[in-house]
Amino acid sequence: MKKVLIDCDPGIDDALALALAAGSPSLDVVGITTVGGNVDLPLTTANALALREFLELGNVPVTPGSAGALLRETVRASRVHGTTGLGDVVLPAPALDPSDGHAVDFIVDTLKAAPGEITLVAVGPLTNIALAVRREPRVVEWARDLVIMGGSFTRGNHNPAAEFNILADPEAAAIVFGAGWTVKMLGLDVTLTAVVTSDVLDRMRLLGRLGEQLLAPAAQFYGVVTADGGPAIHDACAVAYVLDPSLFTCVPAVVNVETAGLYTRGMTVTDFKVSAQDANALVATSMDVKGFWELVLGAYEGLAGRLG
Repeated sequence: MKKVLIDCDPGIDDALALALAAGSPSLDVVGITTVGGNVDLPLTTANALALREFLELGNVPVTPGSAGALLRETVRASRVHGTTGLGDVVLPAPALDPSDGHAVDFIVDTLKAAPGEITLVAVGPLTNIALAVRREPRVVEWARDLVIMGGSFTRGNHNPAAEFNILADPEAAAIVFGAGWTVKMLGLDVTLTAVVTSDVLDRMRLLGRLGEQLLAPAAQFYGVVTADGGPAIHDACAVAYVLDPSLFTCVPAVVNVETAGLYTRGMTVTDFKVSAQDANALVATSMDVKGFWELVLGAYEGLAGRLG
C-alpha cells in the first residue's frame, strides 16, 4: 500500500483525481487537505467533503487550509469549473464536518508521525505545502515524495506563460521548488494529453451512479467530447504517477518560478541542461496515454462495482 496525502482545490479534475485514488486498492488515502484555488476555500472544502462521502472514503480526514495566496491577489477559475467548482455535478450534501485545525498543521503532524511513508500529492495552488515547509523544514525529509500537477516547460493555460496552479500562488510555488526535495512535476505538457474522448466517455457512462452522477457530467462540463479529443483531466495524472511512474517519461531539471515578470509571472522556467545531482525536479515530458486510460478506467470500474 502506498500512503498518500492529497492537497487539492476541488475542482472538476480534482474530483476525478480523488475518484482515481478511491478506486485504487494499492493507495491508502491518509488525508485530504483543501486550499482556495479553482473556487473559494469554503466551496473547495464543501466539495471535498461531499466527494469523501460519495466515493465512500470513510473517515479520511478533510482539513481546510489556506484561503488565498501568500502575497498576491486572488486568482480563481470558476469560468472553467463553474460557480460551485464541480460544474454540472450535484452530489448529496455531506453529513460530516471537516476536521478541526488547519491543513498546514495536519500536513506537518501527519508526515512527522510517519516519516518516509507518505507521498504528498498536490493538485492545487501550493500555498499549504509552502506554509508547511516554512513552519517545519523537516517535512522535506519526512515526505516520501512530492508529486504535483502544475507548471509547464512549454506553455501556459491561464495565460500564455503560466499554468493556473502555479500562477495562483507563484511565491508559494517558488518556496516549494526551492525547499530541497525533488519535485515530481506533472505539467501541462503531459496533462493536456489526458483527454476524454468519446470512447472514454462511453465507458464512463456505463459505471452506474459513479459514471452518471460524477464522471460523465464532470468530463463533459469541461468541453466538447469527440472521437479524437476532448477536455483533459489534468489532476488525475498526479495520482496516476504515484500508482505507476512507468507511464511517464521524466527528465531531471532545475525549475525556477517567475514571481516578478509583468507578462510571465507564474511561469515555471525549466532548465534541462543540468546534472541529476543539481536538479530540483523531475519533469514529465511525455505520457503513455493508452496506459493512463487503462489504469484510470480500470480503477473507476472497480470503484463503481463497490458503489453500485
